[in-house]
Amino acid sequence: MSRRGLLLFLAAGVAWGLPYMFIRFADRDFSVPMIVFSRVLIGSIVLIPLALKRGALIPALKRWRVVLVFALLEMVGPWWLITSAENGHITSGLAGLLIATVPFFSIPIAFFYMGDKSVTHPKTLIGLVIGFLGVFVLVGIDAVTTNLDVGWVLLVILAAIGYSIAPAVAAKMAPEVHSSGIISLSMAVVALIYVGPALTQPLAPGVTTPSAMGWVSLAVLGVVCSAAAFVIFFALIKEIGSARATLITYLNTAFAIVLGIIFLAEPLTIGMAVGFPLVLVGSYFAGRKHA
Repeated sequence: MSRRGLLLFLAAGVAWGLPYMFIRFADRDFSVPMIVFSRVLIGSIVLIPLALKRGALIPALKRWRVVLVFALLEMVGPWWLITSAENGHITSGLAGLLIATVPFFSIPIAFFYMGDKSVTHPKTLIGLVIGFLGVFVLVGIDAVTTNLDVGWVLLVILAAIGYSIAPAVAAKMAPEVHSSGIISLSMAVVALIYVGPALTQPLAPGVTTPSAMGWVSLAVLGVVCSAAAFVIFFALIKEIGSARATLITYLNTAFAIVLGIIFLAEPLTIGMAVGFPLVLVGSYFAGRKHA
């Protein structure tokens, strides 16, 4: 990996490791619809001009059905689920770790939907087994030793499934459309979906005046974790390829857990300590292309 590639890799990992902490901060002052609306509104304002410059917006408009499906699976559902889950149900570090299961669900989707037979490599299958074992151990231990809300764990895993399906749908149904067009237009669609609930109830229950940290969190989630994260990721894919770029999932997870421990005083539970290495090892083998 070149020096530029390494810098982009680290920057993307940080940009997508930050959301989990700032969602927790934003949840204290704003409603879930307002947080999601702010993210996509800011993201679309930044990314739509870039998509226009690339000539990707008009082709995306022509494939609006694909854009709508992508928006529902990538943002409408997952961002509501993750933001709601972190609102007093699970820690930010655990949310980041559960999202690291995306490669596990991408494998069967690649095989059955995309027709990619290479995913049946023994190392890939071993990675799936190790990863699922890690999640099982994590949830099982923490369900016994802590007040872990298993229901919300499953809902965040559902968000991970959405993350794994959305890119496959876009790649198969609209391969000629650049991802910047689909993502930017999707953000605009999600903003339209959430604008009503966001303006009807913008603040969290009991909050009359949002804190400065709440406003900062909305800005960071929109500018850094949505708009800038995708711009950096596009550049990373161009530099090192899409397959290797997906490895930022592991950096995101580690970063989310460390930030949660340092800035949110979240505990490193026994389940996370045991399950985290298994999930990362499993994700590594499941997410790699094997000869």
